[in-house]
Amino acid sequence: MSTEALTDIKVIVFQLKDEEYGIPVQQVQSIERMMHITRVPKVAKFVKGVMNLRGVVTPIIDLRKRFGIEEVAYTESTRIIIVGVADMEVGLIVDAANDVIDIPEGAIEPPPEVVGTVEVEYLNGVAKLDKRLLILLNLEKVLISDGIKELKLVEG
Repeated sequence: MSTEALTDIKVIVFQLKDEEYGIPVQQVQSIERMMHITRVPKVAKFVKGVMNLRGVVTPIIDLRKRFGIEEVAYTESTRIIIVGVADMEVGLIVDAANDVIDIPEGAIEPPPEVVGTVEVEYLNGVAKLDKRLLILLNLEKVLISDGIKELKLVEG
């Protein structure tokens, strides 16, 4: 972050339960509708499995399970957000992918100690925009942890 003029950060906004989350648009490769997911044995509970996305075997994570939010049936608005983090491509199942917005850097505050069920280590901050409160995820912390590393074996 530079100390000069504040810039806007472009994020993809998605929904989990009643909360809105944001991830930097440069980490998002695509947003897909739900498709067939092949289960993989002996992986963490929040890992749904893998799917073949344009010839690439991509691990799929259910973010509701990852954050300890009760599971619900998938709907028409359920999406898989394909993200690239640390040379890995991973799909995140979310309730809905709402929009792309610009957040002024000045609107981002450090995360409070507890934000709902999401652990504070998974957060980059919280953005206050008019009446919206947007939780900004740190994908490296969410993904590069227990349960994801063994999926590298599935990829190669």
